Amino acid sequence: MKKVSEYTALFKNIGSEWKWLLKVMSRYRLEIAGYTVMGVVGIAMGLGASVASKFLIDAVVGKNSQTIIPAAALVIGLAVFQLVVNALSSFVSSRVGTRVNNEIRAEIYEAMANADWENINKYHSGDLINRLEGDVNSVSGNVISFLPGLFTKLMQFFGCLAIVLYYDATLALLALMSAPVLFFSSRFMTKMMRKYNLETREMNGKILSFSEESVQNLQTIKAFGLTKDYSEKFRALLTNYRNMRLSHDKFTILTTLCLSFIGLVVAYSCYGWGVYRLWSGAITFGTMTLFLQLSGSLTSSFSGLVSMVPGVISVATAAGRIKEITELKKENTKDEKIAEEMLIKAREKGVSVIAENLTYSYADSEKAVLNKISFSALPGETIAFVGPSGEGKTTILRLILGLVNKTEGELKLKIEDSDAISVSPATRRFCSYVPQENAVFTGTIAENMRIVKPDATDEEIKSALKIADALDFVEALPLGIETAVGERGVNFSEGQVQRLSIARAVLCNAPLLVMDEATSALDSDTEERVLDNLMQSNGNQTRIITTHRPSMLNYCHRIYELQEDGTVKLRERE
Repeated sequence: MKKVSEYTALFKNIGSEWKWLLKVMSRYRLEIAGYTVMGVVGIAMGLGASVASKFLIDAVVGKNSQTIIPAAALVIGLAVFQLVVNALSSFVSSRVGTRVNNEIRAEIYEAMANADWENINKYHSGDLINRLEGDVNSVSGNVISFLPGLFTKLMQFFGCLAIVLYYDATLALLALMSAPVLFFSSRFMTKMMRKYNLETREMNGKILSFSEESVQNLQTIKAFGLTKDYSEKFRALLTNYRNMRLSHDKFTILTTLCLSFIGLVVAYSCYGWGVYRLWSGAITFGTMTLFLQLSGSLTSSFSGLVSMVPGVISVATAAGRIKEITELKKENTKDEKIAEEMLIKAREKGVSVIAENLTYSYADSEKAVLNKISFSALPGETIAFVGPSGEGKTTILRLILGLVNKTEGELKLKIEDSDAISVSPATRRFCSYVPQENAVFTGTIAENMRIVKPDATDEEIKSALKIADALDFVEALPLGIETAVGERGVNFSEGQVQRLSIARAVLCNAPLLVMDEATSALDSDTEERVLDNLMQSNGNQTRIITTHRPSMLNYCHRIYELQEDGTVKLRERE
């Protein structure tokens, strides 16, 4: 009973995954229909050529000169036409397949980008990349080819079967001897193939995640003398992958051997029956040749249909992993239009951030990280959140940025005494953000700046760099703002990267500036210059910061200290 329920669940999952895949396929129904027609025409030409070759051989054996030339012309004509159709279908498949791959990849990337931050954050970046590349390639490769392949194999099978039945029903039965074995073994094969496909894709994700993470942190690995350890860990992952693939290949080889043996028995049975019929004078040489061709085609087409099972399992597994991402909860952007209208006013008048009894708990934790906290930050003010690491400072900023959703209470943006809107992903456009971690991108300094303002002029970029006390070191570079930053800012020091991040936030010029330990890599003199410039650059801007550095607190109008119980206490000024 347990096995029955396992198989039921297995086929239910595969059915759900294929339902999603068929929905994707429906968007390309015209291309699929055209590709199917070409495949069917190609098969029809092949079957026609087989029948025509029978008459050609009979004409040659019977020395019937009147039918030799027409039969030969028909065989050659059908064969050439089949080649042209096959070449055309391959061209269409390649052309459309590339477009489908790009469109699906773009949609999955968009789904990842728009997914709720808490949900998408549960996946490792390497696993997401594996889904975006490997799984999408598997799906896109089957969107166009699977249904046409199924129809053409079915047509080949039933076409061969009809012709063989017309000439000799016994031969048709012999050619189908493998059908019962293949049918009854299909459930076990499906379960094993599903298992191996899922394990392989998950292991590929682990290898990609490990390699991506270790390459990004290569400097740290070298600094701690861990090169050998990480090389051994990577080899261990590859060994596990190798063992998994060997197990998979062993199963595939044994399965193929069994199916090939069955096919061999069937083929020789058909061959023996054809020889017997020819020896007894029941058939001609042409019919014998036709039997040999069609019995092989009949067996191969049935085996081809069965061999599609691994493809069905593989693409279903890939589709399931993509479907899982597309069905993640999306960010709530229903207030986008209101936020756009309010942003115009906020740029002129400034914006207040008001929290009342704000509570936040992680989904997998009963303890509240933030427990009924209240605070406010008005236009032109700078407020700070301080406290030990892990007490919720970064969580407050994530709430303000709309990355996570409050559990209870209110968190809203307000313009003067009228307009107010609850903080959500839609209000993110109110914020300029300077993260704690390295957040520069591959490209030039100018390209990094224009991420937040694509139409920024060189002068605007230089003005922002000046406020961040970065213009001097940038202009000292041979290429100035056109200097390549390098992956993760490899060409610059941490302090320089931090100033570039601050300059980018300045260029964004949003009404609300959010800074998470934004000056941690700066020396005291540089920090002072940067902060002085920031305070003078936009008098209407509201600034919210987290910091461990007492020097930054001198610029704050209010300081909120986080407590161990998740509450906050307004610190008295000394």
